Amino acid sequence: MKKMMGFRAKQLGFTLLELLVVLGIIAMLAGIVGPQVMKHMGESKIKAAKVQIEDLSAALDMYKLDLGRYPTTEQGLKALIESPDSAKRWNGPYLRKAKMPLDPWQQDYHYVSPGEHGKFDLFTWGADGKEGGEGEDQDIVNWE
Repeated sequence: MKKMMGFRAKQLGFTLLELLVVLGIIAMLAGIVGPQVMKHMGESKIKAAKVQIEDLSAALDMYKLDLGRYPTTEQGLKALIESPDSAKRWNGPYLRKAKMPLDPWQQDYHYVSPGEHGKFDLFTWGADGKEGGEGEDQDIVNWE
C-alpha cells in the first residue's frame, strides 16, 4: 500500500494534453481581446495628439502675448523653448519641459505661421506620416 501512495504522489501535475488545451484557450482569448485593445490604443493616441496640440497652441498664444506676434515658420516651435535672436521680450520657456514633445507616433509636429487656416497651423499627419487618412492615420490639426 505504501508503494502505491508513493507512486500516486509522483504523478501529480498536468499532462501535455491538458497544457495544450489551456494554451489553446489563452490563444483564442488573445485573438478576441487583442484587436479591441489595439483599437483603443489607436484612439488614445489620437486623443493624446489633440491634447498636445491644444497645449502647444496655448504656449504659442503666451508667446504672442509677450512678443506681439507668433514665431515665424523658420523659428518654428523651437521658439517656445529657446529665445530667438530677434526676440527682445521673450519670457520663456513657454513649455514645462526643455524638450519639444513629439507626437504619439514619435514624429515632429508641423508648424506654419502665418497659416492657411488661421494665425498659425499646427498639425500632425498621424500614424502613417502622410497627409490625409482615416482612423489612426488621420491628420490631427488645430483649425477644426
